[in-house]
Amino acid sequence: MNCRLTDLRHKEVISSCDGARIGFVDDVIVDTKLACIVSFVIFGRSGFFGIFGRCEDYIIPWDKIELIGTDTIIISCKTPNPVKRRKKPHFFEKNRNN
Repeated sequence: MNCRLTDLRHKEVISSCDGARIGFVDDVIVDTKLACIVSFVIFGRSGFFGIFGRCEDYIIPWDKIELIGTDTIIISCKTPNPVKRRKKPHFFEKNRNN
């Protein structure tokens, strides 16, 4: 079965261990040397109207994916631990050393 990134974005990720609904695929990490997908990224839930930022992201390694179905992606691990987002320095933090 061939699948595009736009198709993956509409699939919900569910853990087969505890049945938790983790979210929808938002991004893919690709190894450019091997030309293969390394992991899926699921963005954390947004805060109040998106004003207060987002929760941490989930990164699902490719080896944890059991099945990619028509509507869902089943993973073989418990709900993964969120990964901290890389924060960009604010304008004043960039210029603090100058």
